[in-house]
Amino acid sequence: METEIKSHYNYEQVIIWLEKKGVELYGNHFKILETDHPIIYKLIAYFLKDKPTCFQFNIDLNKGILLSGPVGCGKTSLLNLMKYLTPTEHKFFVKPCRDISFEFIQDGYEIIHKYSKGKLYQSEPKTICFDDLGTENNLKYFGNECNVMAEILLSRYDIFTTKKIQTHITTNLSASEIETHYGNRVRSRMREMVNLIAFDKTILDKR
Repeated sequence: METEIKSHYNYEQVIIWLEKKGVELYGNHFKILETDHPIIYKLIAYFLKDKPTCFQFNIDLNKGILLSGPVGCGKTSLLNLMKYLTPTEHKFFVKPCRDISFEFIQDGYEIIHKYSKGKLYQSEPKTICFDDLGTENNLKYFGNECNVMAEILLSRYDIFTTKKIQTHITTNLSASEIETHYGNRVRSRMREMVNLIAFDKTILDKR
């Protein structure tokens, strides 16, 4: 893998730096395993906006990232680390989908607006990483059931096409499970919105 990367960045050095940062954030048990390097190279290339390497990996820099893999493979911690590699204009924040569903119970439909178009009085949408898509539930607000994340993702698609604002996602769901949870429309929009980077399903739980 290493020999394939022809880049002005030293990816091995970046991984050493990320591991140190991970220890700072998560404690001494944090390790980046060699078996994960192929996935992490893709994430580094994307978040450093390393065009030639992204081209090699067939990653579209205009799209966001969908990082999928089984529970405990380190998706959330990796994306939290990538925030430290990202140039200022591409900064993003990580928001757990379960938290969004709790906010929806409290505040209702304006939550969909908040995480798509931006807060009602601040009209600038932001790049967001929706963490753990699939762990939230369909919720009732005053008796009306709403698939909150499906609505948010469809709205995010609109701002992706009109304003080029990206969306990142982590999930344990496969593509077909995404379709079952959120419908065909969401799945096809997501194909246009994100690059899929997937851990092997057989990877061990690192927790």
